[in-house]
Order: sequence, then structure tokens, then C-alpha cells
Amino acid sequence: MGHLKLEILCLVVGSVVALLALNIDSALANTGSNADEEGGPVFVKEPPSKVDFSNSTGAEIPCQSRGTPQPEIIWLRGDGTAVGDVPGLRQVLASGALVFPPFRAEDYRQEVHSATYICLARNSIGTIHSRDVHVRAVVTQVYDTHGDQEYIIKGNSATIRCKIPSFIADYLDVVSWHDSDGNVYKLDNRGVFEDGKFVVLPSGELHIKDVRPEDGFKEYRCQTKHRLTGETRLSASAGKLVITDPQGSTAPRLSGDTQISGFARMGMKGSTFGLICPSQSFPPGIFKWYKFTDGSSRQPVQLDDRLKQLGGTLIIREAKVEDSGKYLCVVSNSVGEESVETVLTVTAPLAATVEPAVQTVDFGRPATFTCHYQGSPVKNITWMKNGKRLPQTEAVIRIDAVRREDRGMFQCFVRNDQDSAQSTAELKLGGRFDPPRLTFKFREEVLQPGPKVSLKCKATGNPSPEIVWELDSKKVTNADRVQVGQFVGENGEVVSHVNITNVHSNDGGVYRCTAISKVGSATHTGRLNIHGLPHVKSMDKAQVVAGSGMVKTCPVAGYPIDAVIWEKDNRVLPINRRQSVFPNGTLVIDNVQRNMDQGTYTCVARNAQGYTSRGNLEVQVMVPPKIRPVSLGDGLFGYGESAEIQCTVNGDTPMKIGWSFQGFGTALNSMKGVKITKTSEKSSLLNIESLSAENSGNYTCSAKNSAGTANYTTTLTVQVPPRWIVEPTDRAFAQGSDAKIECKSDGFPKPSVAWKKAAGDGPMDYRDLKGSAPGMRVEDGNLVISAIPKQAEGYYLCEANNGIGAGLSAVIYISVQAPPQFEIKFRNQTARKGEPAVLQCEAKGEKPIGILWSRDGKRLDPKPDPRYTIREEILSNGVLSDLSVKRSERTDSALFTCVATNAFGSDETSLNLIVQEPPEVPFGLKVLDKSGRSVQLQWSESFSGNSPITRFYIEYKMSKSDWNSGKDRVLVPGSQTMASVYNLRPATTYHLRLVAENEVGTSEASQSVTIITAEEAPSGPPTGIAVEPVDQHTLKVTWKPPLREEWNGDIMGYYVGYKLASSDKPYLFETVEFSREVGKEHHLMISNLKTYTEYSVVVQAFNRIGPGPMSKEVAQHTAEGKPDHAPQDISCTTLTSQSIRVSWTSPPLASANGVIKGYKVIFGPASSWYDEKTKEIKATPSSEIILHGLKKYTNYNMTILAYTNGGDGIPSTAVSCHTEQDVPGPPTAVKASVMSGDAILLSWQPPSQPNGVVTQYTVYQRTVEPKESEATSQKIPSFQTTYEISGLKRKERYEFWVTAHTAIGEGQPSKSATTSPSNKVPAKIASFAEKIVATHRDEVKLPCQAVGVPAPEIKWKVKGQMLTQSNRLRVLPDGSLLIKEVTRKDAGDYACKAENSNGHDTIMHTLVVQAPPQPPSISLAGATGTAITVRLKSPSDSAPLHGLTIHYKQDFGEWEATQIPPNMSEYTLEGLNCGTRYQIYATSYNSIGTGEASDILNTRTKGQKPGVPSAHKFIEVSQNSVTLHLSSWDDGGCPMLYFVVEYKARHQSDGWTMVSNSVKPSGNYVVLDLSPATWYQLRVTAHNNVGFTQAEFEFATLTLNGNQVGPARTNDNGRGLLLEVFPWLPEWVDYNMIVAGCAMIVIIVVGLAVICIAVSRRNRGPESFRLRDEGLYAQPDMRGMTLKREFRDELGYIAPPNRKLPPVPGSNYSTCDRHKKGMNHPTWNGRRPAAATGVPHTYEELANGGGGIYYDDHPPVPPHAHSDDSSLYSKPPNGVPGQDEEICPYATFHLLGFREEMDPSKGSNGLTLPHGSTTLPPPGHGHHRGGSQSAPRGSNTTRYGRGPVGSGVVSSVAGGGTVGPNGIINPPNHVFSPEYDDPANIEDEYGYNSPNRRGSLGRRSMGSMRTVPIPESPSPPPPPPRPSDSPNSTPSHSQMNQSNDSKESNELSEAECDRDPLIRNRNSVSGGAPGNMSTEEMRRLIENRNQNEAHSIPNGLTPYDTVNV
Repeated sequence: MGHLKLEILCLVVGSVVALLALNIDSALANTGSNADEEGGPVFVKEPPSKVDFSNSTGAEIPCQSRGTPQPEIIWLRGDGTAVGDVPGLRQVLASGALVFPPFRAEDYRQEVHSATYICLARNSIGTIHSRDVHVRAVVTQVYDTHGDQEYIIKGNSATIRCKIPSFIADYLDVVSWHDSDGNVYKLDNRGVFEDGKFVVLPSGELHIKDVRPEDGFKEYRCQTKHRLTGETRLSASAGKLVITDPQGSTAPRLSGDTQISGFARMGMKGSTFGLICPSQSFPPGIFKWYKFTDGSSRQPVQLDDRLKQLGGTLIIREAKVEDSGKYLCVVSNSVGEESVETVLTVTAPLAATVEPAVQTVDFGRPATFTCHYQGSPVKNITWMKNGKRLPQTEAVIRIDAVRREDRGMFQCFVRNDQDSAQSTAELKLGGRFDPPRLTFKFREEVLQPGPKVSLKCKATGNPSPEIVWELDSKKVTNADRVQVGQFVGENGEVVSHVNITNVHSNDGGVYRCTAISKVGSATHTGRLNIHGLPHVKSMDKAQVVAGSGMVKTCPVAGYPIDAVIWEKDNRVLPINRRQSVFPNGTLVIDNVQRNMDQGTYTCVARNAQGYTSRGNLEVQVMVPPKIRPVSLGDGLFGYGESAEIQCTVNGDTPMKIGWSFQGFGTALNSMKGVKITKTSEKSSLLNIESLSAENSGNYTCSAKNSAGTANYTTTLTVQVPPRWIVEPTDRAFAQGSDAKIECKSDGFPKPSVAWKKAAGDGPMDYRDLKGSAPGMRVEDGNLVISAIPKQAEGYYLCEANNGIGAGLSAVIYISVQAPPQFEIKFRNQTARKGEPAVLQCEAKGEKPIGILWSRDGKRLDPKPDPRYTIREEILSNGVLSDLSVKRSERTDSALFTCVATNAFGSDETSLNLIVQEPPEVPFGLKVLDKSGRSVQLQWSESFSGNSPITRFYIEYKMSKSDWNSGKDRVLVPGSQTMASVYNLRPATTYHLRLVAENEVGTSEASQSVTIITAEEAPSGPPTGIAVEPVDQHTLKVTWKPPLREEWNGDIMGYYVGYKLASSDKPYLFETVEFSREVGKEHHLMISNLKTYTEYSVVVQAFNRIGPGPMSKEVAQHTAEGKPDHAPQDISCTTLTSQSIRVSWTSPPLASANGVIKGYKVIFGPASSWYDEKTKEIKATPSSEIILHGLKKYTNYNMTILAYTNGGDGIPSTAVSCHTEQDVPGPPTAVKASVMSGDAILLSWQPPSQPNGVVTQYTVYQRTVEPKESEATSQKIPSFQTTYEISGLKRKERYEFWVTAHTAIGEGQPSKSATTSPSNKVPAKIASFAEKIVATHRDEVKLPCQAVGVPAPEIKWKVKGQMLTQSNRLRVLPDGSLLIKEVTRKDAGDYACKAENSNGHDTIMHTLVVQAPPQPPSISLAGATGTAITVRLKSPSDSAPLHGLTIHYKQDFGEWEATQIPPNMSEYTLEGLNCGTRYQIYATSYNSIGTGEASDILNTRTKGQKPGVPSAHKFIEVSQNSVTLHLSSWDDGGCPMLYFVVEYKARHQSDGWTMVSNSVKPSGNYVVLDLSPATWYQLRVTAHNNVGFTQAEFEFATLTLNGNQVGPARTNDNGRGLLLEVFPWLPEWVDYNMIVAGCAMIVIIVVGLAVICIAVSRRNRGPESFRLRDEGLYAQPDMRGMTLKREFRDELGYIAPPNRKLPPVPGSNYSTCDRHKKGMNHPTWNGRRPAAATGVPHTYEELANGGGGIYYDDHPPVPPHAHSDDSSLYSKPPNGVPGQDEEICPYATFHLLGFREEMDPSKGSNGLTLPHGSTTLPPPGHGHHRGGSQSAPRGSNTTRYGRGPVGSGVVSSVAGGGTVGPNGIINPPNHVFSPEYDDPANIEDEYGYNSPNRRGSLGRRSMGSMRTVPIPESPSPPPPPPRPSDSPNSTPSHSQMNQSNDSKESNELSEAECDRDPLIRNRNSVSGGAPGNMSTEEMRRLIENRNQNEAHSIPNGLTPYDTVNV
């Protein structure tokens, strides 16, 4: 009982944990991208299936995998247990590799070194296993091979075999045979040797054809090679032929091995096989080979180059799997015939692939994995999931409904006896899923019978769960009183109810609601108690497995229940310890037994009043199978014995019994001699006839019935008697050597090996080895004698025994030889020059032994030469003599002989001493020949250093590499002095040198030689080729250059070829320029292709030599388009009144333009076909559809279109179908109007849904008061909607209703109308108010039928006004209103009133007049190069619009039209011509007709002819080609169509050479085959839809060295230039005379202007402005003046000490003296842009006061802080500048030194521009002072930076700037680049080094049209601008010339440069203090004053800035 409670508790806890885990898994599954990034393990490096290694080498088996997260690597044994480290023998590395280190033979462990391993990789996604890895370590053993002796009849073919010990046979290959004559028969690379008579077969046999007597005198030895160690050795003994003469005729007889030759080589595909047919006969037989086909029939083998017959042997080269089969060799002669069969099995490596590799499947969806495998043979296929084996054995595994537990890693394994392979696939779960969760649960309740009960549960989950209800473990279903409902709420919750009406007591019990989905479930249980008597409900039969537990709760209803008990056989339970009964009626039985617990149980429920209820439960106990123990005794069986295993099972039948061996059931079916017999239903017998070692293992008997399964495993062991592995043989050993004699055997149990030695001289009386000889021991069955002594000689016995059989024994004789001897008779010994050498000779034998040394045949005496020393040492088994040489020299190279003598004889050995040294440096290295990839070298051999030069190293490297890390080597045998270096890269510079090497060392490297390999065409194709569809007609090809080592020169470009994939035509190639940007991807757009057509694309690179190889074809389809044709053969068939079948055939395949995904059926009522809202669309993949839910008896239009991924195709023409009729709906309304005391007029309206043609009406009437009567009816024609009923009674009340009829039948009745006849009849209108729709210009009748007594009067109102009748509007006698020729104005409300004395009645009609629509408005919304978008607006109207029609045409073209839906407000006309004028108007139409047209809209598409680019952007030249950058052309807004490219040499007078007249506009175009260093003219014509533009360019190709060619010399004396400027000049004009004449006129005019200006200024100008005779400039009085630092800085330039600073005279300078005298001459503001005045002038007049310079410590805000263009410096508050300052505003000083230090070439033709100006003055208005003028700093922007770039560039300015239309100069780029030498930056060459110097910023002079220098170059600041003295704000042209063109000013300033004394004697004109301060003193004053003020001034100004003042 306690155990069962514990189990229940564990079950509950486990369920909770499982639900939590499910929630966690669900949450993890919902983690979006993280889950998508995870991936299961996949092997990156899988271990091989077989690993053989030697114990001397060891092995490392790699295993690497990838996945996310990174998988863990674990190694397993074949039985699935984990592998651990075994110190020194096995180790698992962190990288996942399994390592077997080298080990000693005695450390060999079979469980480690001969086992099967598996690499396991696992992560959180799943687990995978590698293929089986069979590891076998081979311990190095001593072995010998022997040649076989073959007996053969002369004239036959003989086969000599190489006998190889079995323990080494798997690792030895016979590689050749050697005969005693020195001939070698060696296997070739295909595994066969063939030389006419001798053939070496792949399996190692030597086949000798046509044996002759002389063949018997030879000996044949086989040479073998160890596959693991590489050791080769000859056989210890030779094979021989024993040839006999024939003794009469003999029939063929077979001998030898007839097995497959070469099978030991694994029989792999591609190997060579030899099928032998060893036969002897006389006369020699004839051999024929056959192959069996179809099992029984045989066909002769067809011999060819691959299948050859050599004698009787069939050689199969490069074997195929198809060669497998049974072969028959038939040999026959005149005497008889013999045959032999051979089975050949050719295996191929196994490989497997599972598809798909990754599969994402939603819950419940099916999944399939297919295992594709290759190789042969395939023995079985198995599947694993997450490392656990699945029962599937087929190549396809299917999962019908995927569940959560199915996700993970699936593996397919393919195996045979020698190999295995596997492949991995991953199954992922798709979608987002949440397990069900109950959000609301019903509560337990106690109720009285009778009321309604509702139990509710709510659940959420994804997918939405289904809620199932159970009552007492039985499902609740709908019944009379019980209803189960379920719905999904707004928030996605599933709500389920169990509603019970009139609840009974039997409805009580335990209710359970369970929310179930495919991802889980959630359950809630509660009890509903209903008051009533106890009631035990019926219980289903319970089946319980014997030994398990049973839990059953009694289903009791009623309340309250006093007790629930269980009974069995009228006994109240429990009656034993295994039974428990709980108060809630639950019965628990532990360990159920059939004999005790099976039977009928009764549940008894009782209430307090003693009322009871009983219910029975039938319990059936099922017994699971149980296998009786199988007894095999001790389990040991002898080899060849038989064994039987009996499996007897107890348990219920039917029973299924099976057997398995070692865990695999299929293995027993293939085991030989195994038989399984079913002896009875419960027993099975396994019988093995003859036991072998392979039968040892575990046998499992499995039994299964409906109650369970059982297994029993027993072990069978087969005992095998000993057998020899290595049988010992006689051996002889030299005394003192180590002896080892092998004696090995195997068997089961493992035999023990013992050695014994004969006590006497004969082979008898063997005794133990103990005490026989020292150092004698037995190791692993081998007899080992260390330093064998003489007494060890004798007979020895080796015995092997394991208790099975008689055992094995072998007798051998070991002899020990003791005469003195040297083991080595001659040897060479080397010594390094300068190092000591020791010569040793060790003589073994009986002592004493004497030693004598001789040198070159002469006895050696060490006394004369002290470098020699002789020392002897007596050993236990001989003497050791050492001859020592202290320092070896070349002369010591000699033959030394050591002679040993004792009593038994003498022996000698020779030692050839060679003193060696490294070789000398090779010399004479020279180049014999070279090509693009190789070079041939020759050299002279130097001294070898007394050691043969073993090799030379040719070291070479690329020129950019160093010898340490970048060199490569070529090894050359030391016997050669000429060699070639291959695998060089073409077009590469190499350095080569030579190094010699011998055994001592290497020489120094020789002098290197330098070569440049020749260029070759590229050797590799471009890489990374990808083709992607851009649209239906364009493919984008992308690629990268070939590998750099495959360029073989400089890549010039690429040829991109394309063609239809199905076409055999050659490729169409386009040329693409090579991009020199490293790593850049090239691309090409291939356009004008066919829609959804597969194209093949290749790319090849080319260089100067030619094109390289093409890339592999890349096939790609263009994008899918829309189908060009509509579906065909459309038909529709009416099925019912609401369904129509539509069928069609697909459009022609050629017009599909893709893969048709399906069809769309567009259908709608024909009456509203124009209205898109009434149409419906249904898609279907088939060619037929049934439309349901249609309107009854309605005509439908329908069109069908096909669609692809490219979009919807063209819809078909609409077809129409009419749905069938149906019964009509009820009439809309019914009126019963009293006409008299016995008559009533009944009127009605037709049905709103007639559903067909109304054939008649039926009027029903009956009496309802005072008593009801049966209804009567009357048929009325369909055209009549009124009916007068008479003969009625006044006091009775009648009810009337009407039905309509169609051909199908009678419809539904209308609403009833009741009334009673009356003598008083008020006016009543029988007609109904209607909305009447009339067509424009039609006639309409508005009904108004009235009744009443007296007859009523009819009156009409039209739109609220009384009707005035006319010919068009009149009232008919029946009261109706007739309107003729209805117009729009007639629309409105019409009221009819009927009135008499008894009452009145009124109805209102609404008249709607439908007319053709009014004209729409059309306006332009936008335009592009090929489209125009118009905006449409249609006025509202009564009749709905059906659509609009847009009409358009281009000038001089035809009108075209297109229709659009009525609700479209904008429409784009596409496919128009670019840059073309169009006329457009629109019309509207409806069901009435087409309205008037709108106004015509005149517009045009955008675009113009192509624009010509600049030459430097368009042309890129090289040595032999020019690249045209076609993208630099301005397309004018219209797509380029093509280019025409022509060229000719500049000196060529004839026509142009056409390169191509159809160059595509995309990418670049390369013109090839040009001559280097040649001038060419290029003409390019660009075409677009607007027109074409032609441009000519000149260019020169580069020289061969890559340099540019100078400008070509012309002899036209400037004629060409003049024609460019003045193209209108005629040809006869002499241009030289024109130039000379113009120059003379300019000189005269300028001279006269200068003279006039000078005279006028001298005579009429102000005194302070007049020129002085002395040429001095009037200076202000500067006594006591303190020059503020701002102005000192603004001077910007301090002359060197040797320069004087006089001001430059000139009347146009504004000085302080002028201002002090009140001469208010205007000054022009250089900071205000001239554009503000509207006049193109440089300066602007300032207001009085000079513009207000600040004189305090705060300078004005710099220009970049202002947003307006007002004067940058504000006027002080008082409006007058400070009186203590002597430098006036805008006074201009010219500081000398500029002319001398400035490059005159920097001037711009004498142009001077003010710093604040944004415009250029007119030509000729510059200040001509050579190079001393300055240019503007740009526009009115920041003081230091560039101004904004101007707009409207019309020409280029030298240096990179541009001049705009208003003269604005735009700098080429925004950098701080001083142009002139800035004196503030001059170094100490002028003698001063101020710490306040700095680089000049922002002083870029646009007057110097040069390129921008580096910022570090010093530049002098430009002088301030000179203001004009004109009084007007807009000076004239002449005034500007007068103010600035002062030649005298230039001359005077030049003359007065160094006149310091004259300046010192001058006084101010104002009469102030004498000017006793020289300019040099002024400079010092400025320089020395207040050095500490050299800090930065606020607002951005710093020392030595130059500003305008």
C-alpha cells in the first residue's frame, strides 16, 4: 500500500515537472531569432571507418563537428560505453581526436588496440554518431617470407606463390619478383606486371607461361612491402619450378587456390583483379572464361583493353561494380575438359546523404527523410534519432504527424562487412506554440434537483486547444438535457460549457474538463453533488496486467452519501494486505494476481437513511510473458559440436517468440548452420549443427503478448584447440648475440606456451629451462636468450596447450658459433674535419685475442704521430680496440684494417675513414632558358668536401619577398649540374641562387640571378561568379578576379558571354573593364533578355597576351513575368440557382513567362459588372472551379486570368452564365383598401427577390373575427398587382396575404393585411410609394390609384409645389402622373394626395433620372521620362459611373485610349516616349452612355538629348587600350539606348574606324589594339529616345613604360585656337596679322588711358590724392600713436630686416590724413556682396564715419557668425572713431616684399579681387601690379573656410575651380590651403623666429589658378583691396579703370623701395609732428610691442591674420 501511494505521488510530481518542462520548451520555441540560429551537430571531420597502425608509429583519429551551441565530442566503444584515457595507450584530446601513442609490444591490450569505436557529438539540439571506426594495432614481429615450390608439366603455365605468415598477411603486399639472373618483375601502378612470358598478378603470384626446362634452373624470390611501416624485404627462401616431362596425354586437372585474386585488397572499385585457373594437362589446354548472367545463363567474357586473358588467368583492370558475379573457367584439350567457378565481388566505398538536410515542420504536419546511398555491397540500412536506434530499415523514414518529441537529429547508416557510412539531417519544429493552460475552472457545487446547471472551463494555447468533458471517466456528449458547447472568445480564449437543464441526481459525479492540443494538455477535476438517492453508474470491463497495480473509483451519484464500499464474492473489501478502499470510493489493489484478483467486484453506495445502490465491475487479469531460465550447463562447447537452446515461456497466448544474436535479430538469419524451430505456442528451439568460433556470443530469446514483453539472454562459449600462429624452426646464433625464437599459437581458451631443453645431446629427456643458461627466459611464448653463450646450444621443445585436444609441440636445434669474428667485415666511417675520430673494432670469440692496426696496408705505429692513440679493452666475450684521431684532417682519409687473432683462428675488418666537410659554394650559375612558368639553370660543381654531394637546392623567391621567409626550394640530385624550376608565376620577378649539400652540411648560397618570367594568358577563370535575375529581361552577373597567382600579368578586362541555355550557338560576349580597386566585385547587367528564360553565362579574364579559360557555366532564369495570354476554352455551366461550374484550359506554355501558380476567377453580376466592389475573386490551382453562394436567377459575368510569381496575367474575355430559377421571395408590401360595405381592393408590390420569372400570384383570404375560418385563395396573373374582393360581410374582419409563383414553385407569403368592409369609405391610395428610376429622354408614369366613397380628388405636388399640367406633365384618369421626355431637372420628390369627405391619404414618389455622365476634370500630377501621371475628378451623378476612358496621343501621332475603373483618382500612362509632347483628355461612361470629353491637357515627358561628359571623367588610357566610362554621360533624363564608338589616329586623314555601333550603355567599354605613345581622335555618338549627341575627344596612349605623352606639336600657329574662340571667321583671314593688329590697338588705348588718368589726377584731384614728384605717399602724423594689436596683426606681414616699409603712393588710397581734413571721400566696403546692390561691382560705399570700427578690446564678430549680408562691423555708439588712434578705417597699406617673394606666375592676368567679394569685376578692372595682387577668399562665409560652391557652372577654372554665370568662383574643394608664401610662416632665413608665428589659414587666392598645395607650404597674405574714390555707389566702367589701373603708382612704388633717408625727412601734409620714424623703426615698434599679447584673439581671430580694415 505504501509503495502504491509513493508511486502515485511520484506520478503527480512527474506530471507537474513535465508540464513545467513543456512550458519551458514552449517558451524556448517562441524565442524567435535565437531558435532560428541554433543548429544540431554535424561532422566537419568524421573519422575513417578503418584505422590500422603499427605500435611503433601510433595513430591519431580526428573527430570534429560544428553546431550551435558548439557540440561536445565523446568517444564510445562499439557497445555504447564511454571511452576513457588509458595512460600511455589511449587518450582523448580536447580537440576531439582519439590518440593511440606508440607502445611496446608487451603493452598491447586487445580491448584497446583491436576494438570498434564510435565518435559521438551532441549539443542541446541532438546527438549524432559517427560511422563505426575499426581500430587495429599491429605489433611489429619478426617474420620471413618464402617462395613456393611448384610442380609443373612442361609446356603448361606455372604459378609461384609467395608464402606469407598469416599474422602479417593482411599488411604485406607483394611488389615484385626477382630471379637468380637479376631480372626484376615489378608491379606497375595499375597492379599488374606483364612481360610476355612473366606476369605478376595483383595478388602477388608470379605467373610463368609456357614453362621450358631452362626455367627450372632459376630461383625466384618475392619482395614484399609492409603497408604500415613501409619496410621492404626479399623472401628468406627462393621459389623453384620442378619441371617434368609429360608421360602421355593427360586430361586437364585443377590444382591450387581458385579463390579471387586480389580479394585481400578489399575488392575496391578501380582495383585490378586476377582470376586464376591453375590447370595442367598434355597437350596444354585451351582456356575460356564465361560469366553467369541472370543466375543461370552464361556468356563468354568479352575481352578488351580492360579485360585481358593471360594464359589461363583473367585480368580485370579498373574493376567496376558491374564486374561482380560468378565466373567460370573452362580448360579443355583433346583428352578432356575441366572447369572451375570463381565468385568475384567488387566493392565500392559507401556514401550516404539524407535529404533534406534541415527540415522545419509544423506540429501535426508530416515529415519525410530520404537516405540516398552509394557504394556496393549494401548489407543493411539503419536509422538513429539523437543517438538511439530506430526500428526502420528502409531508405525512407516517414513521420505522419510531427510532435515535439520528434525534433532532433536523424541519421541514416549504410553498412556492409568492410565499410560503413552515415549522413545527418535535422528536424526542426516550426511556428509558435504554447501548451494549453486553463484560465478558468468550474467549482464544486451542491445543488438540489431541477434547476439548470452550467459548468464552464476556459483555456488558452497555441494552437487553440479543444476542451473535452468527462463524467466519472466517461466522455460527456450532447443529450436531451445535456448540451456541450465551445467557442473562441475575442481574446483567443476557448470557452467550453456543459449545460444541464432540469438537473437530476444521477447527473452528479466527478466532472473533468481537459484542454487538449497537439502540444500538450491541461486538466481540472471537480465534483458536482446533486441531492438525491445514491446511484452507482455502470462500469466498463477493466483489463489489468498481472503484477501491476489497479486503481478504480466508484462512479456514485446522489447526495449526501454516507458510505461507499467494495465487495467481491459477497465479502467486503479489503480482505488482504494488497487491497485498500478509500472513503471517496476508490479501490486500490497492489500486485494484481490472476487467481486471486480476477472476477466481479461490486460497489455499494449507501446514504444515511439506509438506501443503497450497487454496481458491478468485471476485472480481467492478463499475464505477461515470462521466460523460464535457459540452462546450457557451464555454457562451454567444443569446436564442431552441436548446441541446442530451448526457450520456454509462461503467459497468456497468443505469444510471439523470437531470437537475436549479439543484440541483432537479422544476424541469426545469415549465420551458417543455425536453425530455429517453434516447438509449441509457448516454446522455441534454437539449434546449431556445427559450432565454430564465430558462434560464441550472447543469444537472446524474446517473447511478446498483449500484456507485455520479456527477454532472456544466455551465453554460449565455443572451445577451440590450439593452432600455430608462428611455429618455431631451427636457428643458429653467434656467441654473445641476443637470440629470440618465436613460438605463438591461438585457440579458446588461450593456450599456454612452455619451453623445455633436452638434458643430453639428443632430442629427448626435456627439462625445464631453469638453470640451463643465464639470460634465458620466456616472454609471451617466445624464447629469449640474451648474449647467448656456448652452453645454450642444444635441442629445445616448445609446447602449446589449452586443455582442448592433444595440444601442439615442436622440436628445434639452436647452435652457437664461438670462433673469433667481426660482425662487420667492412664499413665506412666518416669524421668531420677538425673534430676527433674514434675507430673501433670489436672481436668476439675465445680469449686471448690479439689486435693489430694497419693504414693503407702498412702497419700503424702511433709513436711517430702523436695524433694517433690505440687503446684495447678486454670484454667478457672478446676484445674492443679503439684507434683515436685527435684532430681529423683531409690526409687522414685512408683504409684502416683491424686484424683479430686467437687460438681458433683470425678475422679482420676494414674501416674506411673519410674526413668530410661541407661542400664549397657552387659557381657559374646561369640561365639557359626561361618561359612564363619555368626557367632552366646550369652551374659548375664545386669541391664536394670528400662527401658526395647528395643534392642541390635551387632557392628562389619573388623579388618582394625575403630569403628567410619567402623562399621556395627545388631539390636536384647531386649528380646533376643542370635543372629546371617549374611552377613559377608568369610576369613575375624572381631571384634564384644555388646551395649544395652533402651529409656533412650545406654550402653557402651562390650569387643570385634575377629573372622576369614571361606573361601568359590568365590560367584561371574569374571566381565567385553569381548570376541573379534583376527583372524579367535583365540578369546581373557578378564576379571577382581570378586568384592572384592565376593572372599571369595585368588583367585588362573581362569577356562576359551569355546565350540561351538550350542553344548550341556560340556565346555573345560583352567586354567589362578591370577594376583596380582591391577586392572590388565586378558586375554587368545583361538586358533585353527573354522573360523567364534560362541563360548560360561564362566569364573569362584577358590580359595583354590573350583571354584565359572560361569559367564554368552558370545557368540562371530571368525573373518570371506575367502571362501574355489569357486562359482558353472558357465554359461555364449552371448547376443550381446559386452555383455555376467554370472550366478552362491553360494559356499556351510559351506565353506563360514563368510557372503558372494558379488561376484567378473574377465574377460578378452582369448588371453591375462595371462596379469593382461587386466583383469577387477566387483563386484555384486547377482548371475548374465551382462558384457557390451566387444570387438566384442572376446573369453573371466572369473572366479568368493566370498568375505567376511575376504577377497576374491578361484576363480573358468575359463569359456569361445565368443561375437557375428558384422559388420567389414574399411580395414586398400588401395593402387592403376598403371600397364599399362588401368590397375591398387588395394591392401589393412584386417580390424584391423574384428569383426567376414570376408567373402568377395567389391571393389568400380568411375570416378572423368573430371566428376564424379556413383560408381561400385566388390565382392572379403576374402582370396584375391589385385585386378587388367583393361579397364580403360588414361586421366580419378579414385577413389577406399574397404569394408569388415562378416555374419552380410558390414562394413565401407576404405579411398579412387585415381590415373590415364599411359603408363609410375614406379616401385611400392603393399604390405604394416608390423610388422610380428613369432614363434620360424616356417617358415615365408615377402611379396613384385611389379608392373612396365619394370618389376622392387627386392632387400632385412636384418638389413641394403644386403641379401645373402641360403637354409634358399631365395627370391620367386613373390618377397617375405621366412625364414625357424626362430630363435631369425632373428628378426629385412627387407627392400624390387623395382626399374626400371621409378622409385623405398621401404617398411620396422619388424620381431619379439617369443620364450620360458629366465631363471629368483632368490635370497633371507628375511626369517622368517614360510616363505621365494625370489626376482625375468625376462629378457625382445619379447614375453610377462604369469607368473612364483616357485618350492620348503624341504630336503628329494617332489617338490611343485606355479604360480605367471609376474610383481611380490618378492614373499613370506608361511606356511613353521620353522627352515628347502629348495631348490628353478623358471621358466618363455609365449604363446610359458616354459623356462629354474633358478639356485637353497638353504636357510632355521629361528628358533631353544626352549630355557630353568631361574628357577626364570619360576617358582612361593605358598602353594599348582606352577605357570609356559610359556612365559619365548625362542621359538627359531618358535611358541611353546605345553608343557608336569610332576612332582614328591623329595624323590619319582618311575615315574613322568603327569599333562598334551598338555598345550597351551599362558599365565601361574598352577599345583594344591601340598603339602605345600615339595620339588618337575619338568620336562617340550617344543615342536616347529624344535623339543623339556626338562628341569628339583627343587622347594619347601611354608609353611602354606607363608614362604620358607630351602634347602634340601643331603647325597652325594658333589657327585652331582662334577658330575655337571665333568660329565665324572666314578661311581667307590671316590670323597672324589679326593678332598683331589687335595687340597694337590695345597697347595704344591703354597708354592713352594711363596718360589721361595721370594728368587728370595731378590737376584736378584733391591735394592729398595728387601724385608727388618725389613719388612718396602722404603719411599721417604717427607721433604718440599707440597702434592697437588688432591692426598690427591685420598688417599681416613684417618685412625682413633688410627691407624698408614705405607706403605705396597713389591717389586712390584712403588715409587718415584725408579723414582728419574732413575730406569725406567714400570708401567701398569689401565685405558687402555686390549682388546686394544689383550692380556687378566689387565694392560698396560705406556710410560716413567709415563703417564704425571697434577700437576697444573686443573685435567684431567674425563673418561666419552673421546670417545676413550687412556690414560686418558695427559703428560705435557715438558714430565717430576714437581720436587717439591714427590708423583710419579701410585705410589700405601695401607692404613691400610681396613682389620679390611671390611667384609672378601665380597672378591671374593682373586680377585683384577683394576679400569679401562674391563676384568678379569686369575684364580689365584689375590692379596691375604683377604678382602682388590677391584673389578673393571665396564667398561671404567663414573667415577661415571655403565659401559655398556657386551654382550654374559654365566653364572650368584652372586649378579645379569653376566660374559661375555671375562670375562666382567656386573653389575645387574645401581645404585650408595657403597659396602664397606667408611671411608669418617664413623660417629663420630672414633673421627672426617669433614664437607667435603660425600657419596661414583660409588664404586661398583664387587669382592663382593652380592646384591646391599642401597646407604646410608658407604663403604670404594678399594685400587689402584698394577702394575706389568714386562718389557714387555704382561706379561706371571707366571709373573702375581710373581707380585701379594706376601705372604711375606701380612705377613710383618700385622706385622708392629702398629710399629710407628720403622717408625720414618727410613730414605729414597735415602739419603734424615730423615723420622722424623710419619704416624700419615702425616695424620694430610693431614687432616688439607687448609680445605677451600674441595670444589668440576672441571670436576666431589669431595673430598674423590678414583682414580687410
